[in-house]
Amino acid sequence: MMKTSELKTISEKLIDTFHNAGKISIDLYKKGLNIEVKEDKSPVSNGDLKVNDLITSKIKDITPDVPIISEETVDLKVKNKAKIFWLIDPIDGTKEYIAGKDEYTLNAALVINTVPVLGLVGVPKKNRLFYSYGPGESYLIEDGKTKKINCFKQQPKGQIVALSSVVKPSDIILNKLKEYKVNSIVKMASSYKFCVIATGEYDIYAARERANEWDYAAGHAVAQNAGAIIKTLDDKPFLYGKEDYRNPSLLIRRSENLND
Repeated sequence: MMKTSELKTISEKLIDTFHNAGKISIDLYKKGLNIEVKEDKSPVSNGDLKVNDLITSKIKDITPDVPIISEETVDLKVKNKAKIFWLIDPIDGTKEYIAGKDEYTLNAALVINTVPVLGLVGVPKKNRLFYSYGPGESYLIEDGKTKKINCFKQQPKGQIVALSSVVKPSDIILNKLKEYKVNSIVKMASSYKFCVIATGEYDIYAARERANEWDYAAGHAVAQNAGAIIKTLDDKPFLYGKEDYRNPSLLIRRSENLND
């Protein structure tokens, strides 16, 4: 196992790369993106690929012996057998990115024995960069300042606000949110949802089985290390390192009691 001090060093060595890759993602968008459609019918742009190159090459420098699994280069026919590996989603929310919106994120996470212990999530258009390297060690860099984040409630008492990736959540999700006395739901794209639960700006996010491990892992590290409770909808542990990378359902809560 890596010591917390090693994980801290690794995460801090990636901060400049994430700032730089974020700026480049904005520059490439301004120049006009080249967009292709992948086999699974999802779009990919030269922005996704450039960010992927920047993050991957820096990670290879820092941890040359750890395998890297990236959304843009993964071979889904090969089963994942690694116990320690990186998960990269260079741009989560590619559709948002292509549309010029501001909720897309840059993501990298280090998974050790099923747990994302270290994560970085860049949100270039919001000038926010989140990083984490251990329990109680989640940070937000904003306006040049770094502050520790810990899921401390930002909404007024009695206001319990959920996030959703869709405008109309399914009945299964709505019923789950009712259990937690949610009074309003805000639509939000990408792994940014995990980060704004980590800051305490929002309280809860529930989702059915969707997406792949690289979509969640970095945000998961940031939120869980800030104190969030992350499980499946049926209250099982949410683990990584599945052979096919598919995510189970998800329930992420800012705290045990969402009014605290």
